[in-house]
Amino acid sequence: MADALDVDINRDIDRRIEGLSAKQLAGQLLVVGYAGLEPPPELDAAIAAGERAGVILFRRNLSPGIAGLEALQGTTARLARRSPPGLPLLIAIDEEGGRVARLGAPALALPPMRRLAAVGDLDLVERVACAIGRELRCLGVTMNFAPVVDVDTNPDNPIIGDRAFSHDPALVAEYAGAYMRGLRAAGVASCLKHYPGHGDTLLDSHLALPTVAHGRARLESVELEPFRRLAGRADSMMTAHVLYPALDPDHPATVSTIIATELLRGSLGFGGVLFSDDLEMRAMDNLGGFGASALAAVRAGCDLLLVCSRADAQAEVHAALVDAIAADAGFRARCRQAARRALVLRRAFPPCPGSCDDFSALDRDLLGPLAAELARRDVA
Repeated sequence: MADALDVDINRDIDRRIEGLSAKQLAGQLLVVGYAGLEPPPELDAAIAAGERAGVILFRRNLSPGIAGLEALQGTTARLARRSPPGLPLLIAIDEEGGRVARLGAPALALPPMRRLAAVGDLDLVERVACAIGRELRCLGVTMNFAPVVDVDTNPDNPIIGDRAFSHDPALVAEYAGAYMRGLRAAGVASCLKHYPGHGDTLLDSHLALPTVAHGRARLESVELEPFRRLAGRADSMMTAHVLYPALDPDHPATVSTIIATELLRGSLGFGGVLFSDDLEMRAMDNLGGFGASALAAVRAGCDLLLVCSRADAQAEVHAALVDAIAADAGFRARCRQAARRALVLRRAFPPCPGSCDDFSALDRDLLGPLAAELARRDVA
């Protein structure tokens, strides 16, 4: 019976993807951000037309306090209800803890992952991730862009540092695996980042293109090792806008077929959804513009593209994808493959508006006691 149900679900997904117009197919590869507390009318219209796969939320999209969290519940519910039938919206956020946290009080305040892992308690990490997942689910969020699976080997790294669990690849894999289990238990999708490893860079890819110059053997044993161990269980991964000459001397990972397809899908055996990091980051500046970057990323193997801020960049990416889909049957087939992977994930973790009406009760019963435990264990 389960096999027959799976066949029916797969057939329905295939029919949905085959029935998309070029504009819809292009939009099903786009996850976008917006300015302000309310989504602009243009984004509402694009979601309703089936021309966006999801949204990513930032601190700029929330007002302070419990009133802000309750307002966010309303916003995510309205966004979710705008999606066409069969195309559930991905609603994502970066809620790692430490310096990368979008929610304010009374949401759970977490220490950086390195500090949490230093306690040496995998069960605690899993319980913390489950609590994060439950609060995100309550707020209408379906994906957390976490955990960080980078290996913290460079004390001068300006962007990773204590966001990573450890300098030991095996420990990173263990703690990231626990974090994944916790999120999944709460019904929230996870995302391993930043593939194939951003831990040993001297530049911030938001500002410039970093290089990891290690040889292949070192990359395999350190940077790639946690991704390899977790690839078979991962919902999704996110690329690093970083150059790895020993893997591909010409292309950053996000636009490298060698890294984003051959290595990831072949050697590592990953079958989930591959996100690009934000295409607005300065590391992508030399690729010919937002549209060119998007086409290169999809051709390389990215399934969903993040364009986190600018409406003009989102429009440029969408238009470039539409034109390429119309002109190139091979690219259209690749986009259908990407959209199918993404839709499988989105259906596995759909928005559930109204599933949690009282964030204050969640705070009282789960988040507050856990915060008190973290304080007692000196990791608050």
